[in-house]
Amino acid sequence: MKIIDVKCYPVWVGHRNLCLVKVETDEGLFGWGESGLSSREKAVAGAIEHLREFLIGKDARRIGAIGQEIYRGQYFEGGRVLTAALSAIDIALWDIAGKAMGVPIHRLLGGRQRDRVDCFVTSIKPHDDGMVEEVKSFIANGWSTIRLAAGDLGGPDGPTMLDLRKALANTASALTELRQEIGEEIVLGIDYHHRLSVAEAASFCQKMPPATLDFLEEPIRFQSVEAYETLRKMTDVPFAIGEECSDKWQFGPLIERGLTNFARIDVCNVGGLTEAMKVAAMAEAHYIDVMPHDPLGPVCTAATLEMNAAIPNFFSHEIAPYELRDKEDLSRYFENAPVVEGCSYPINERPGHGVLVNEEAVAACSFEYWEPPRMIKPDGSYTNW
Repeated sequence: MKIIDVKCYPVWVGHRNLCLVKVETDEGLFGWGESGLSSREKAVAGAIEHLREFLIGKDARRIGAIGQEIYRGQYFEGGRVLTAALSAIDIALWDIAGKAMGVPIHRLLGGRQRDRVDCFVTSIKPHDDGMVEEVKSFIANGWSTIRLAAGDLGGPDGPTMLDLRKALANTASALTELRQEIGEEIVLGIDYHHRLSVAEAASFCQKMPPATLDFLEEPIRFQSVEAYETLRKMTDVPFAIGEECSDKWQFGPLIERGLTNFARIDVCNVGGLTEAMKVAAMAEAHYIDVMPHDPLGPVCTAATLEMNAAIPNFFSHEIAPYELRDKEDLSRYFENAPVVEGCSYPINERPGHGVLVNEEAVAACSFEYWEPPRMIKPDGSYTNW
């Protein structure tokens, strides 16, 4: 089964750009993948265009070998743009493999280990009474794992001033009140979007009573393992880390040194399902559960759910905040897109990952230039979004 074409569609669908990739074969089978390098989709499209030149003619069934050649077939191995492109191609090849066998991908990964994939919901409200009320409404609707956003998320109309010390104090106070309101049974976490320093993250944790938080997500950037080791010694709050990691080597130290307690694997950035399953196995060997990163489109969600179904060490799957999910109708572009039932996803039994893409509708879309919000400190210097 030879690859005869690889197509890339970096296009605005719903509320964001998606980077969709189609791999076609000479037997009429094709698969769809998705890349996750948000706001740099054209860079990934350039990589796909280059990779297409040597992928044509390859046996689509040799998924691992193709992944090795993409990753190692240059002098400078890896790199986030390359692994994002590899991720989309890998997912598309697994989609083809499932379709060729007439089975869902998770059967090719060892079979499903659960009857449903439980999810967590996110509140993006400011950290005030409105947040408390929204969390209570989530609980009333059956949600048992709830994540909060970092607070002020900025906007498109210019840089947003962020006084982190004041914001951290206000958030710590709000979380303390929230925990008192909702009790101990609800799993509660917050995503800090790696916008803190070690001192800021430690101070934030120390401002709250023990057991206020069940997880602190991405408090600092992951590149310095030593920084995370220092932070680990300064707080006992569990960490959820890994969405920035683009391969198993970047994940390795976080897992092996006990620096992440929930592995935030991003299937569309880490190298696809092939690499994601390896990272999940590394995490399993260290008694760490997987809590996937999934802020993207239906193909990403479907592929991630195939991993979730097949691994033993799964905790909870990310879904977009209600404000985004409820206003979107993507049925024009995607058929069989995963839909949350209650507070979980049913496990798909369709061949491949199950999502069908309306190529004509997607091709008619255009790319819309977008940049993440810019955040600045009170002194005017740049800080992380």
